[in-house]
Amino acid sequence: MLKNIIHKKAIINPILMLSVMWLGFFLQTMGFFSNCTGAIIPLLPEGLLGIITSPLLHGNLEHIIGNSIPIAILMFLLYQFYPLVANKVFLLGWVSTGFLLWILPPIDIFTGDYMYTCTIGASGIVYVLAFFLFFSGVFKWNMKLLTISLLVVLYYGSLVWGMMPEELFYNLQEPSKISWQAHLSGAIIGVILAYAFKQVGDKKKKYIWEFPNYYNEKDDKLWQEYKENHPEDFLELPYKKSDDIWEYLEEIRKK
Repeated sequence: MLKNIIHKKAIINPILMLSVMWLGFFLQTMGFFSNCTGAIIPLLPEGLLGIITSPLLHGNLEHIIGNSIPIAILMFLLYQFYPLVANKVFLLGWVSTGFLLWILPPIDIFTGDYMYTCTIGASGIVYVLAFFLFFSGVFKWNMKLLTISLLVVLYYGSLVWGMMPEELFYNLQEPSKISWQAHLSGAIIGVILAYAFKQVGDKKKKYIWEFPNYYNEKDDKLWQEYKENHPEDFLELPYKKSDDIWEYLEEIRKK
């Protein structure tokens, strides 16, 4: 029964993505990716490789666990409810987010100084998926997809704060290691993809009787037959005569 309800790719693809992420993390611990190797380094040619590899690399165990859970959930929702565009959204979101992050100048918003940054992690993809799932439901205005949008907001609504520098909220002793630029890039790409694919797949259904000039001869015939066979249903209903207090005046006086 579940085989007919859950798409096979909604299970397999998240597992494949998690497997590759954890393989990348294992290779990091073995010393294959050290320093900024495989990371996105904005505006520098050596950072272009990171567009492909950076989502598979993570700084520590907490980092990869924190990205693995939303990746699994959001990829399941993507492939379950948007099977026609899921591959395009995932792959385009991956590459576009990385490229947008690469072309954004890494400037300290408080001092204006250039910063040499190395960005790794799958959080950009998390933002792509979350914002695509939310805005796609809104753009399509389909009740089933809107329910998914509400679920995303319920569990991942706090992601919006990650699109702003952490320094705006806390007095940090050293620069934050969280890349708000990656989050912002993912969110922008997610919204763009939701709009680009709004005509593909499930949309709001409008039934024929919702149109103002709808007429069905068969329905009209059935209605006329019902009126002829049940005339009593269309008789004017008797109404109770309203009470006139003057008729009870003598009775009231006696009390």
